[in-house]
Parts: sequence; C-alpha cells; structure tokens
Amino acid sequence: MHERAGQVALPEDLIDVDHVIGLYYDTVPSVDDPVQKVVFGTSGHRGTSLNGSFTETHIAAIALAVAEYRRGQGIDGPLYLGRDTHALSEPAERTVIEVLVAAGVEVRVDARGSFTPTPAVSHSILLHNGARTDAGVRTSGPGIADGIVITPSHNPPADGGIKYNATDGGPAGGEVTGWIARRANELVAAGLGSITRVPYERAKDDALVVAHDFRSTYVDDLSSVIDMDAIREAGVRIGADSLGGASVEYWGLIGEQYGLNLTELHPQADPRFPFMTLDWDGKIRTDCSSPYAMASLLRTMQPGEGGQAPFDIATGNDGDSDRHGIVTPDAGLMNPNHYLAVAIDYLFRSRTGWPDSAGVGKTLVSSVLIDGVTADLGRRLIETPVGFKFFAEGLLHTTMGFGGEESAGASFLRTDGRVWTTDKDGFILDLLAAEIIAKTGKSPSAYHRELVAKHGESFYARIDAPATLEEKAALKSLSPEAVTATDLAGDPITARLVTAPGNGEPIGGLKVTTEFAWFAARPSGTEDVYKIYAESTRSAEHLAQVQDAARAVVADAIG
Repeated sequence: MHERAGQVALPEDLIDVDHVIGLYYDTVPSVDDPVQKVVFGTSGHRGTSLNGSFTETHIAAIALAVAEYRRGQGIDGPLYLGRDTHALSEPAERTVIEVLVAAGVEVRVDARGSFTPTPAVSHSILLHNGARTDAGVRTSGPGIADGIVITPSHNPPADGGIKYNATDGGPAGGEVTGWIARRANELVAAGLGSITRVPYERAKDDALVVAHDFRSTYVDDLSSVIDMDAIREAGVRIGADSLGGASVEYWGLIGEQYGLNLTELHPQADPRFPFMTLDWDGKIRTDCSSPYAMASLLRTMQPGEGGQAPFDIATGNDGDSDRHGIVTPDAGLMNPNHYLAVAIDYLFRSRTGWPDSAGVGKTLVSSVLIDGVTADLGRRLIETPVGFKFFAEGLLHTTMGFGGEESAGASFLRTDGRVWTTDKDGFILDLLAAEIIAKTGKSPSAYHRELVAKHGESFYARIDAPATLEEKAALKSLSPEAVTATDLAGDPITARLVTAPGNGEPIGGLKVTTEFAWFAARPSGTEDVYKIYAESTRSAEHLAQVQDAARAVVADAIG
C-alpha cells in the first residue's frame, strides 16, 4: 500500500502531457519487443507512449487492420468513433480518422468535437442497426455499422487504449481481435510509411467524416431504460462524479433534461487528472470501484451539520464511463458484487416487460450472492470468463436481461425488454441506484443487507500479485492437472476449472472451488500482475487463509 493512497495527487504525480504526446508521434515501436506488440486483452489494446507500447504506428496499424477486417466481412456502413479524456486519446482519434478516410470508410464522430463515453458508442451502433425496430437488430447486411472507442478505461493518465466494437455493438470477440492484432503487428513491422493516410487537416473535412450527436441521441433515450420520472418526483439527491472521464459533459445535461436534483462533481476534464486521489499503489486511476481513487467522493458524502449527508446517492465513473461506483450515506462505497446482486434482484422483480426466458450473465469471478439471488428469482445463471464481450450476444438477443462483471461494469435491457447497450454502461447503473431509492425507499446498501439476511453472508476480495510475462503466459495456459493440491484452506478441493460453465470458453487462468470457498487467478492484460479473486462463506479470516493458499497454489502451478 502506498503511503499516500487516498490522498489528492501532488504536482510531482502528474504527467507532462506534451512529453507523453510527443513520444506518441516520435517513438518507432518494434514487434520484436513483446512490450511493444499489439495485444488485445479483454477490452482492446492498451499501452503507453512512455515505453513505446502505444504510438502513432500502433494506432495507424490497428485502424487499417480494422478497415481490412470490415472489407473482408462485407461491413460497409459507418463506423462510430468515440474517445475519452486521456491525453493520448485525441492524437489517436486523429490517426484513426486519417487512416479510415484513406481506406474509404465513413466515420461518424462526435458533433461537438469532444468526448464520447463507451455506452454512447454502443447505443448509437445498435440504433443504426435497428435496436428500436420491430424487426430487431441486424448484425450483417448492407449498411451495417460498427465502432471504435479510444480509451484505456480506468488506467493511469499516461496510458492509451483502443477497442473495436463489432456490429452487435459490444466488444469484438477473441477471434476477431486476434485477427486484427496479427494483421496490425504485420503492419507495425512494415513501418508507418507503409500505411496510406490522408493528413488530418484534409481528412476532417472529407465527406466521409460525418458529425453525429452521440450525447443527445443517448440522453434523449434514457427514459426507455430508467424510470427518470420516479427519480425526479422523489427528489432523490444525486452527486455524480465523472472523475474527469468522458461522462463529464453528460451528467449536467442528464440532470437538466430530466429535472433531476443532480449535482455534478468535478465538472472538468484535465488529462493530468490533478483532482484525483492516488490509488492503492500511488498511481492515478479513475477506478470507481477503488476506495482510494474514490476517496474525495467518500469524504464528500460525510454527514454535515444535523448529521445528514449532502446526497442520497453519490456515483462515480471511470475514464470512458463504462463502469460505475455507488456510494451510499450508510455504507460508503459499495463492493461492486454487492451492488450487482442488488441491481439483479430489483430489476428482475420490477421489469415486468422483460422476457420470461431472460437469464442473468455474470463472470465466474463474481460473488456467490449473485447465484443465490438468481436462483431465488427462478432465472437461469450464465457464468462466463472475464470480458464483457461474452455478454454482448445474450443482451442483443435478450436471452440475458442483465450482464455484469465483478469490476463494476454492467448493462441491462430497456424497460420493454429490448436491447439497450451491449457494452458496459456506467450511467444506467448509477441512475438505477437512484431509481431503487425512489421506488423502494431504501438505499442500495440497505437493500443489500436484506439480500444477505435472506441468502447468507460471504466475504469477497480481489488482490494483485506481481508477475513476469512468462508467468502470466504460464497462468493463462494452465490445465486443471497443473493443480496438484488436494485441499484449499483446510477444505477438500471440489473443482478445478479452466473453462467457464456458462459457455465453455477458456477463462484465461484458473478457478478452484471447495464447499465453502473459491479462488480464481488470471493474468492482467495491461499490467505486470496477476489477479487473485477469492470468496469465503465462512469469515473474513477464512478469506485471508484462502488468499494465502491461492498464492501458493498458483506459484506451484506456474513453477
């Protein structure tokens, strides 16, 4: 734990924006260096210009690879392009436009020339492809659309990221991103000069670059997925903190348009994120599930004179607004798993227009409380590997009413049972917390306590451990037989999983279960660590024992 975790960043913690952008243009990457190769993780390619893993060459190569993939698949409609507030996002957006215009691709960009959250991009793709028509959403055929979002999500200010959203509106699957990454690395090896581009000053005025009002299109449609009238009529006091991310220009309009009692906190964008508090390791991250990154908002929610907190609910979002953070006066920052369970229980009991066949999608590293809630609702549980791409098809075809990740990312259907977004949506999860208060009179944390009383308490945590590239690769390719241990924290091991029960897909790591606990370990796609998720139904002390045992099991398995 860093000694200043949870404290506001100091000048020496901030990036030199000009230096970071300069390296983006000046660095020539080498695919012989594993760090500088194009690698698509659970949600796109991420890196930083500081070590040559996110440069103009990378982005031009990825953009051309996407254009070639589209051509090969017969995708001839517009590509919806969004970006967040990180320093490298605007230069990368310019590069993408230069390449796509040269490739003859129609690019739809923000009409305000500003930031576009991930859910707004997914929403616009789906609307274009027919999300509000009786005929349903098309994913192929003439004029079909897809998209790119330029964002490293919650990563530090010097990082950049780019992800491809397929014609289903969600993050592209591994087969697609694998092809794009392989082709992009070929182009990186050939050099930037091998990629045809139109200079940005000409490209931005080309007829292929079309202004699109992502913000109004998204905000105008929110009442089809959230009961905005109930929130307004109940006068729920909302404090919405963008944490300097892409939601910064959306929350004010949402509050104004729907007449909400909403206060926008940190209503400014600065690529240095100087208003942020440091995360657990001393880095700046817009991780709205971290109590250290959310420390300012937590302090804001402290009761004032008269013992009343300033808001009934406070919310946070990450860099591209696809994640949510929920802060209540009575419990502080909610564990993402706890809020997911609340959201699932409330939605399936209140959304009478949802299909009876719609199930619950969860990652296999999410809490067992979700299992209990889903069983009590009489709904089907669909466990997948980590990655929202595994929920896209289910949400699109409404075989899932809700899909959620343990890292505070989720989406769900419109009130009438049609698809809303097939990528994570921090806005609607934040607003749902206000709707729960308006409709039930209970905070989400009070609702969670009722679920615990009904289904039992569990103790959940995620920790990170250092790992080399070789160790990460070994962990990702483990077989069940690699685990030789027969017990975990004193209990017999009942299962060793390397594929997800819900869809049979590789989990990119390992999950070990006992009657009273489980742990899962998987390598990070963006940092030199592996993640250990663990949960115990016994006690916090038992959870700590499970975590210690998990480290030993993983260390033994990967050698």
